[in-house]
Amino acid sequence: MLEDMQLRGMAPSTQEAYLRYVRQLAEFTGKSPDQTTDEDFRQFFLALHKVRGLSRSSATVAIAAFKFFFEITLQRPWPRLDLFRPRPTQTLPVVLSVDEVWRILDHIYRPTYYACLATIYTCGLRISEGVNLQVSWIDSARMQLQIRGGKGLKDRYIPLPLRTLTLLRRQWRTHRNPVWLFPAGPRAGMQHHTATAPISPCGVREAFRDALNDAGVSKNATVHTLRHSWATHLLEAGVNLRVIQLWLGHRSPSTTAIYTHLTRKAEELASGVLDTLSEGMQ
Repeated sequence: MLEDMQLRGMAPSTQEAYLRYVRQLAEFTGKSPDQTTDEDFRQFFLALHKVRGLSRSSATVAIAAFKFFFEITLQRPWPRLDLFRPRPTQTLPVVLSVDEVWRILDHIYRPTYYACLATIYTCGLRISEGVNLQVSWIDSARMQLQIRGGKGLKDRYIPLPLRTLTLLRRQWRTHRNPVWLFPAGPRAGMQHHTATAPISPCGVREAFRDALNDAGVSKNATVHTLRHSWATHLLEAGVNLRVIQLWLGHRSPSTTAIYTHLTRKAEELASGVLDTLSEGMQ
């Protein structure tokens, strides 16, 4: 299965997630996953729902993993896994104000983590894109940041704010690694400038959680909230939704359209229009 995913150029994070669910299925049933029955799947998903409160998005990943395993690796029909997908929910992502974002980031005390999280926010990146940024992806002449191999293995360009460029240059001068903007910390026999891998997303998430608490922000925010907030702030500033879609790397405009429900300025404008419509009321 791993070889099949590698041949199709699937993202490492997708490969890891797919293998994790197939491995969990084998551990749950106590048998090889190719011997799994429909009842095994039923009990497995019941356990996921009862014990872990499986979300719809996680269920979708699990179903995709088993579909790939059966149809591609085993070359045989797969069970009716759609029966195990929860109903869609109408939830909106958490959004931070600009002030809240910088209050949180002001409590990031390690310069590498601060530079990474500030770049994630000011460029609207996913955490995997942020930690894996490479020196060669910065185009200072055009003031653009190139993202290579993003979600769906798609490349895209994002405007690079001058302050962010200055921050990244200052960060790079602390280690001068020829490849990574955020190289992993020194280990035995290895320094930052010779690191062959970037920092771990886990460390970035932990630093953000600590800063969130230290800043006294009560919202249930994560690193990904910075990306949601960036898109919402752009929309509130009047940036075209289609442009935001391209910068985010969304395939469908409907995915980006969720941010229209999160902008206070849009609601205020709509309320003003409603007041105008009611002016003739006796």
